[in-house]
Amino acid sequence: MTLDSNTVVKIARLAHLKIPPEQQQSVAGDLNKILAWVSQLDEVNVEGVEPLANVNDGSLGWREQDIVTDGDKPQDILANAPSKTADFFTVTKVVE
Repeated sequence: MTLDSNTVVKIARLAHLKIPPEQQQSVAGDLNKILAWVSQLDEVNVEGVEPLANVNDGSLGWREQDIVTDGDKPQDILANAPSKTADFFTVTKVVE
């Protein structure tokens, strides 16, 4: 597939780009080089290759400090609360 100046104008319009007329041929040449490079991918034999979502299929392990807890000190935490109900902070209503 080769692109000409008319196609470059259409692409530029769709991409909301302003390409001056004197640069359209140059841009068409650059885009043709890119498309030629991408077309080389058709030559790669991918028979039997599974699709890959991530190059690293491993997962990171959890460290002891990664586990979320309440700190095992709920009463000490609530001691700083200006107002509390049972084991919860209470706040004033902000939405009418």
